Amino acid sequence: MAITDPAVLTVNAGSSSLQLHLVRDGRVLRTEHSEQSPDPAGAEQTVSDFLGAEPGCEPVAAGHRLVHGGDAVRRPTVVDDDVLAAVRGCADLAPLHVPPALALVEACRRLLPGIPHVLCPDTAFHVTLPESAATYALPPEWRSRYGLRRYGFHGLSYTWALGRAAELLGRPADTLHLVLTHLGGGSSVCAVREGRSVDTSMGFTPLEGVPMSKRSGSVDPGMLLWLLSDSRLSLEELRDGLEHRSGLLGLSDGRSGDTRDLVGAGDRASVLALEVFAHRVSREIAAAATSLDRLDALVFTGEIGWDQPEVREAVCRRLGLLGVEPPARAAPGADPEADGAVSPPGAVPVLVVRPREELQLARDTVGVIDEMFPDVSG
Repeated sequence: MAITDPAVLTVNAGSSSLQLHLVRDGRVLRTEHSEQSPDPAGAEQTVSDFLGAEPGCEPVAAGHRLVHGGDAVRRPTVVDDDVLAAVRGCADLAPLHVPPALALVEACRRLLPGIPHVLCPDTAFHVTLPESAATYALPPEWRSRYGLRRYGFHGLSYTWALGRAAELLGRPADTLHLVLTHLGGGSSVCAVREGRSVDTSMGFTPLEGVPMSKRSGSVDPGMLLWLLSDSRLSLEELRDGLEHRSGLLGLSDGRSGDTRDLVGAGDRASVLALEVFAHRVSREIAAAATSLDRLDALVFTGEIGWDQPEVREAVCRRLGLLGVEPPARAAPGADPEADGAVSPPGAVPVLVVRPREELQLARDTVGVIDEMFPDVSG
């Protein structure tokens, strides 16, 4: 018997945060959000305290967001020791995200040994990338030896946003040509053609693409080679700068990596940070649109995309050639929690979709459990 009305624990360990949700039938029963991802020693206690606060509601499965599983995990996969070993072997592809995620998986397996645990990779959404979009212009022996290719990320967020966009437009997802953009601590853009990812701004790692909160996004590789030569910077200094001191934080001269702090600040560095961010996001949107025959809608999701109307307006103001007009500054509808259109009549629809990775995690987890363990019941 397939899972019926299950409670699913979802675990989303970010580079500097932890989100735990208990989800049943598309409803969140309990949530906890910490701005600090717990150290491995405290992870088990954190999960134990979270579950203990909802007595009588034992999860039948746990779904874990995995930012990057390399070629080892490209679809939702039930965890075992071999799977974890394979993911550890490629953890350096996303060093900010994968180690804390694995620490949470191990803690949850110790705490909940009797239920299946499922890794849900963000890269799964992008397995449909055509070869022309996935291939780097690098020596073939490098690509072959090291598996260098574009993977793409934010797949859980994009999967949810695609489904909601289809509902809002009243059309099947497999008929739509969309540009989706996930703007948050990490940011990316994705072109979706008839329900399939066909281009995206992030590539081999989550460092490529638009500037982010603290990550640089794409920069001239020649500049990086120059910085590494003649002892200007060490490899560790370069890595730390690109991953922790760049993006909006670096552009604002260290003021903040959060757009909420920069909007209205008024100082030159904050204004420049927002202008660079809007310019780069709009440029990626325009580039992604070249993979489509038409633009049925532009979709904003992620924390910034969802609740920063000033940023949406600044991005859309640059996209007149695509038929996009600046949206209203308000959330869609009277309900601030509602998804919907913020574009004026007659323009390309601009949709705002609340990020719900926890619901997509639960959905994917139940799907793989039903497929692999049809006798599990809730």
